[in-house]
Amino acid sequence: MRIPARLLVVCIVCIVIPGFAPDGKEKIRWMNLQEAETAIQAARKPILIDLYTDWCGWCKVMDRKTYSNKKVVSYLSEKFYPVKINAESKTAFTWAGKTFNYNSDYKTNDFALYLTQGQLSYPTTVIIPADGSAPVALPGYLSPSGLEMMVKYFGDGHYGKKTFQEYRYSFKSTW
Repeated sequence: MRIPARLLVVCIVCIVIPGFAPDGKEKIRWMNLQEAETAIQAARKPILIDLYTDWCGWCKVMDRKTYSNKKVVSYLSEKFYPVKINAESKTAFTWAGKTFNYNSDYKTNDFALYLTQGQLSYPTTVIIPADGSAPVALPGYLSPSGLEMMVKYFGDGHYGKKTFQEYRYSFKSTW
C-alpha cells in the first residue's frame, strides 16, 4: 500500500511541529559557577544560586512556579548571574581560588556548606553580592512574591547603601 505524498507530509508536520512550539513557560538561562565568576569580572552584578537536590520536592515546585514566572525570569536575567547547583554534587567546585569537594560525612558538597554556613536546607536561594562579600542564604521555598523583596534589595543596588530594615519598610511589591 502506497501512502500519498501529501498525506505523508501532513503526518510529518503534525508530529514534528509541536516539538518546536513554545510551551508558554519562561526560562532562565542558568550559568555554571565558572561562567558566573568570569562574568562578574566583566560586569558587576550579584550572583543568585539556586541550591537544590534531586530528591527535594519543594525544589521542583520552586522551578515550576517561581523560576518559570515571567517577572522573575525577566528580573533575574537582567539583574543577576543565575546559577543552579546541586548541593549533593560529587563534582568539585572552584570559587574565588578555593576548591570545594564532596563531603561524604555530610553527603553534600563543601560548597553547599560554605554557601549556607553549614545550615543545610533545600531549596536554598543564595545571593552573592556584586561586591563579593559573604553569601546570603535564604532557606526554603520562595514564591515569586516571596523572592521579590530580597532580589530587588540586591539587584537594584540597595545592599550596602541602606540596611535591609530600612529597605523593607519602604518596599512595595509589584509581583
